[in-house]
Amino acid sequence: MATLSFAAQIAGWAEKVPEAVEAVRNGAAQDVVKEMQTLDEEGGRLPYETGFLWASLMASTSSMPPINQNANPVDGQLYRFDFGTIEAVIIGADLDDDLYFGYTASYAAAQEYGAQGRAPAGFVRDAVQNWNEHVNRNAKKVRKVFGL
Repeated sequence: MATLSFAAQIAGWAEKVPEAVEAVRNGAAQDVVKEMQTLDEEGGRLPYETGFLWASLMASTSSMPPINQNANPVDGQLYRFDFGTIEAVIIGADLDDDLYFGYTASYAAAQEYGAQGRAPAGFVRDAVQNWNEHVNRNAKKVRKVFGL
């Protein structure tokens, strides 16, 4: 199956409404992040023990947020994730900007790819592999909103 670029997927109808392209990209990007952040106990793939990994997700338009080898949970600390900071980066990005989403917890890669006898969780890879589904779903929503 051939994979179309984002622009090719929506080019036919989105040219009629310039805001449509941005709405589809933003919605699809938000959906990828939501899928990445869906906890294993809620049917997703992100492991949740302390919430530190979950709360370590960052977004950027300039480069991949780096893993901090010193970033580990503190016993007894409660961690919260603020989707608003991620959403602000997505909404503030120009269409020609790349969007980077990365976990900064020291053990993020070990959780994603498996280590020390743990099975790989694949929370990032699975969400990204569903990009086309997210684009198509958001394109359908946007077409309906704009009457296209």
